[in-house]
Amino acid sequence: MLEHVVVAVFGIDDEDRVCYWGPGAQNLFGHETRAVLSRPAALLFPEPAPGEGPGAAAHLAERARALGYFRVRLPALHRDGTVFDCGFRVFPMTGATGVSVVLGLASRGDELDRVKTNLSFLDALFETCPIGLVMLDEELRYVHLNQALADMDGVPLEEHLGRRMADIMITSDGGEYQRMLRAVAQGGRPVIGTLVGLRTPGHPDRDQVRSVSFFPLSGAGDTRRGVGGLLLDVTDREQAILEATAARQRLALLDRATARIGTTLDLNVTARELVDAAVPDFCDACVVELVEWMDETEAFDPALPLSTRRIASGTTLPEPAVELVSGLEKVTYPPGSSIHQMVSTGRPLCVTVNEEFVTHTVVHRQRAQLLLDSGLACILMAPLIARGTVQGITMFGRSAARPAFAQEDLGLAGELASRAALCLDNARLYSRVREIALTLQRALLPSAPASGPYVDISHRYLPGSRLTEVGGDWYDAITLPGDRVALVVGDVMGHGVPAAAAMGQLRITAETLARHTTEPAALLEELDVCAQEAGIEWATCLYLVYDPHTGRARVANAGHPPPLVRHRDGTVHTVGDVLGVPLGVGGVPYRSVEIELPEGATVALYTDGLIEAPGQDIDTGMDALRAQLRAPLGSLEEAADRILANLLPDTATDDTVLVLARVSAVPGRAPTG
Repeated sequence: MLEHVVVAVFGIDDEDRVCYWGPGAQNLFGHETRAVLSRPAALLFPEPAPGEGPGAAAHLAERARALGYFRVRLPALHRDGTVFDCGFRVFPMTGATGVSVVLGLASRGDELDRVKTNLSFLDALFETCPIGLVMLDEELRYVHLNQALADMDGVPLEEHLGRRMADIMITSDGGEYQRMLRAVAQGGRPVIGTLVGLRTPGHPDRDQVRSVSFFPLSGAGDTRRGVGGLLLDVTDREQAILEATAARQRLALLDRATARIGTTLDLNVTARELVDAAVPDFCDACVVELVEWMDETEAFDPALPLSTRRIASGTTLPEPAVELVSGLEKVTYPPGSSIHQMVSTGRPLCVTVNEEFVTHTVVHRQRAQLLLDSGLACILMAPLIARGTVQGITMFGRSAARPAFAQEDLGLAGELASRAALCLDNARLYSRVREIALTLQRALLPSAPASGPYVDISHRYLPGSRLTEVGGDWYDAITLPGDRVALVVGDVMGHGVPAAAAMGQLRITAETLARHTTEPAALLEELDVCAQEAGIEWATCLYLVYDPHTGRARVANAGHPPPLVRHRDGTVHTVGDVLGVPLGVGGVPYRSVEIELPEGATVALYTDGLIEAPGQDIDTGMDALRAQLRAPLGSLEEAADRILANLLPDTATDDTVLVLARVSAVPGRAPTG
């Protein structure tokens, strides 16, 4: 307002003389400061007519002192002699010294009238205009808007202020609308009559089309720069754009789902990804269930109940919907249910949630009431078909607050189910293969490695997480003549059944050779030949033989991480000077070294899964293992559990073997170390 109206500030003392004269007063009245200070304030007004009493200046000062604040329109006198209409506001002020003056503010009456008219017009426009009006700042945040736009958005007017327009007008155009607004805010050309398809938080299930016009705000004076706009709802006129918007949203949902579903070969994770892709963008609730066939090759009999296992669920609705989707794992559908109809046809099916549907679908009365009270109004069911067989079903539910599923939604549900079915089938087949490999590996590993009277052994084998294949890690402890004990740890390159089978071959061969070969290096050479003959191209192996009568051990290594020896005083040293090439390479001889194992020493043998991790140097893993061994061990069983818990992440990416062996002396043997 000060940008368009000159405001004069002046002061009048107790003798009605001018005691303060601001720059605005000089512009309004034409008098310079030195020419007006200490002169009677009456010079600012025309001479009063005879008999009218005190002049205007005295009247203003008297009313200000009497009322505390006084506003009036009076004729004022310019220095050039012209008289003009002027608006005055006067009020008394007392300074720090106790002296009281009357402070006056004055502006030309015609300028005040013009600004009042403009403000009145703008107020009326924002109050009564049926078109949405908005002012945005440079960051496209709401500064001012009218009620018509708030009603259009379905969001209270005051909840707009300070929020970004992108939070209210939600588009699916890849950010084009926001880029257009920013171009206008940066001083670009106005945008007139552009059509935009959108949704708002106030009407999340109603697509709208608006004709929008925007223009830059100049930021004159102290006003803020930004964007002004007019928005008109033309939804009814632009139904074609709405349909295109809905189609883009379906395609965008399908694109997001394709990227999110099947990131792993874990069955439950894949099902969870399907639920997360559908809720809340496509529906308010979703469940994924696997059909429990007695035999997948058998023909589906609609006259029999259908049993499923629910492996994933999710909903944005409150109770009892949460209990409905997540409170049951085993589900049985009676013959004649809509589920049977959907499985029989192999096509998606949409049903209304009512008494008839619930009666024919839900066996238990309590669960039936949960469904009726859940808030779900309709359910879209789609079969999960892979390799020509219905592997499972997925159900999408919407509440009455959202539009019912359209015909196009059945197609989208079918696409989602088709994508998920392939991923779920791959995950299930992988789980079967992984279980076979794991079963084979566990069958080939010793259940209780032998430990003699002079060696106490604790061993652990942990397969990788469910997201990784079974590896070829193995271990063994073999009792030999003369109270000797052989400790073996190895790792076959690769994963799955082939690695497990190769591991079994090497373990059994090593156990057989150990009973006939006294020298560790010779055993590895024989094992290397066997590996080459069996087609095992790469495997590591560490072989150690401890003799309690001498307190010494002989070690040979075929490319395996070195053993660690912990002494009773807590010191740990590495047997690292005996490294050889892995088994299966051939052509390179192995050698043995002899080490001393004092009374009570503990030997740690392990595979690389314990010390290697993505993004971590192997030396860091070795240092961490040494630190764990330096701590008081207590019982070997407790020590093994503690070491694995502290060193392995929750989702290990490789198999891990750990063998701890504590040695003791033969009675009467001279102590060593």
